[in-house]
Amino acid sequence: MSAGSIEAETAQAQRAAGGAAWAPAAPAAKRALRRIYALDDFEVAARRRLPQALFGFISGGTETNASLRANRAAFADWVFVPRVLVDASRRNQSVSLFGQTYATPFGIAPMGASALMAYDADCVLAEAAEAANIPFILSGASLTPLERVRRAGRTSWFQAYIPSDRAHIGGLIARVADAGYEVLVVTVDVQVPGNRENNQRAGFSLPLRPTPKLLWDGISHPGWLFGTAARTLVTRGMLHFENAAAERGGPVLSAEAANRFAGREALDWDDLAFIREKWRGKLVLKGVLAPEDANRARALGVDGVMVSNHGGRQLDGAIAALHALPAVVAAAGPMTVMLDGGVRRGTDVLKALALGAKFVFVARPFLYAAAVAGRDGAAHAIRLLASEIDRDLALLGCPEIASLSPDWIAPAGMRANLPRASAG
Repeated sequence: MSAGSIEAETAQAQRAAGGAAWAPAAPAAKRALRRIYALDDFEVAARRRLPQALFGFISGGTETNASLRANRAAFADWVFVPRVLVDASRRNQSVSLFGQTYATPFGIAPMGASALMAYDADCVLAEAAEAANIPFILSGASLTPLERVRRAGRTSWFQAYIPSDRAHIGGLIARVADAGYEVLVVTVDVQVPGNRENNQRAGFSLPLRPTPKLLWDGISHPGWLFGTAARTLVTRGMLHFENAAAERGGPVLSAEAANRFAGREALDWDDLAFIREKWRGKLVLKGVLAPEDANRARALGVDGVMVSNHGGRQLDGAIAALHALPAVVAAAGPMTVMLDGGVRRGTDVLKALALGAKFVFVARPFLYAAAVAGRDGAAHAIRLLASEIDRDLALLGCPEIASLSPDWIAPAGMRANLPRASAG
């Protein structure tokens, strides 16, 4: 991925979006980006900018946060076995996925209610992704109409929380297809909402319930209050859940918002077969952790699976995505296997690819980046991760990312089994 100024990247995103109007980041935000050296730095900056309730909604998991922590810890269980004296002067990290060649092997994962955190976040992320030639997956729990996001960033991936009956399923699929999306990502690990106690403690809920604590939380963060909340109300009015079904959902303040995402506990493999019949594009299942589920998906003609425990936001104690990856890859056969969960560094991306993933998706850091500095922040985050991958390929002695395999890594404990050096 070629380097360039933030201004040049965002101008490119504007041209790609057909010249849609947008406001560049304020000088203070641009100055803040100069102190952002890695994706984790965005989390620190976002904590300062966002109300506590909103930051907690993004950052938290469920119950004890065991699966949330496990996603990150899993990467430390693998170490690299680099090669030396390899000509790494020409490095290539491009990846072909579902007939599209992307500049780098990561994309932006779906995130619901993003527009509460950053102004026009769904379009901002879609435009930044298009400018960098990486995929962005629009969430079915987003607050921006899917048609508008498709026009803004030319994204071709849409993630759906499938409605509770066949008539509504068919209507949603038809709407997504009519808008020009090519990849449908069906999330299958949200049968019921996870027990997100941290949201309750912070005063966050969907639908939003204005309370004195929540109101003070917003007022005490003026950057977010005027840069996101007030600006959104002036330009777009009250936000609605736009994409949970074929028709527009209720506003974020109404009980109808929660009802739109209820009733999925009865969905089964027969429903997936119905979706496969109706959807003519590429079909991906997100939330697969068990190899037998990958087998069943393959038998039904699914094109790909995303190994994910929903960022630790559903079943607390579920296996880490990276730990589940090798067994799913072995069961997947010709299906494309991707990973979502815990990726924060270029080395994380390379470890996932070495274990068999074709591609990885990253969520929280990109939403933090958009909250901190809008499209400029998202572009900076993409550039940071792509730059790390480029450097890591050289240091690993593997200039072609397509050459990665399990031969390039080893279990962290393997060093104890290495042969002892001769004393002579």
